[in-house]
Amino acid sequence: MIKDRVLLVDAMNLFARHYAAHPAMSENGQQIGGLVGFFNNLVRLADRCKPEKIYVIWEGGGSKRKRDLYNNYKKASRPQRLNRYYDHIPDSYQNRNYQIKSLIKLIDLVPIHQVYVEDCEADDVIGYLCKYKLSQKNKIIISSDHDYYQLIGKDVLIWSPTLKNFVNTKKVIERYGIHPNNFCLAKSIVGDNSDNIPGVNRVGFKTLSKRYPALSKSTQCSIQEIMALSKTMIEEGSAIKSIKEIYNSRNLIERNYKLVLLDMNNLAHCQIKKINESVENFNLSWKNIEVHRFLQNEGIKSIDVISCNHIFRQLRSVSVD
Repeated sequence: MIKDRVLLVDAMNLFARHYAAHPAMSENGQQIGGLVGFFNNLVRLADRCKPEKIYVIWEGGGSKRKRDLYNNYKKASRPQRLNRYYDHIPDSYQNRNYQIKSLIKLIDLVPIHQVYVEDCEADDVIGYLCKYKLSQKNKIIISSDHDYYQLIGKDVLIWSPTLKNFVNTKKVIERYGIHPNNFCLAKSIVGDNSDNIPGVNRVGFKTLSKRYPALSKSTQCSIQEIMALSKTMIEEGSAIKSIKEIYNSRNLIERNYKLVLLDMNNLAHCQIKKINESVENFNLSWKNIEVHRFLQNEGIKSIDVISCNHIFRQLRSVSVD
């Protein structure tokens, strides 16, 4: 255990990755790839990172505030494909929901905090935890979602299950030409297809960093500064279309910024209170017998309980039942 280090897991992001690529089946004939892949991945990360605590944050049905701000937010253009592998394995919401419910039950038996806040997105909860509730801790966020890049700093790293590597400030700048301190602003301009957030026409991250090199620096830029720079370049005779597009898209950028920013802006007071209570009022315990019973009843043999026992008991203040 490393003092003051915590893991923050974007639960649905990690689950969806394993559900879409792991064809494991239980002895009861159920598809369990998402459950087994998620849990074993989390055990490996706990062993590697040696955190004092682990927080698993679930989606709470989406953000009403964001949908009120932009009613097409996260509206998919086509039905989601739940898994991407063998035709003989069922691709059903029923199985997915079974796996999620079973995973939640399993995590309840081990020393891991689970956080669920109704009408709230996991990334907003993680943003709040990073900036406020756990501001004194060293955080590792487990997610492949680029929204979290704006949180990266001296006390925040991201482990990307997709890249199978840590993402830090240097890697964000190398890939996008944008400093994490300015990633929220850059994404507000570029947009985000995965969340159905339209950006400024003909503007990508590389174009943005080329036209506005200040975005690659650690000093945080504002929308007002980008507008002022755009106006100056236009008045000086610039004929670059992307600069004019940005200058004429202020309302779009300001709206997108409210959607993308991970802070307290999209959380109600009651939601913040629930987050605080769920973090503070939790007893870390390892229910060894119940874990064995659960796995036996579900026909799951691809989770090594002995290894889990050794790793989870290293977490801070864990009692064993």
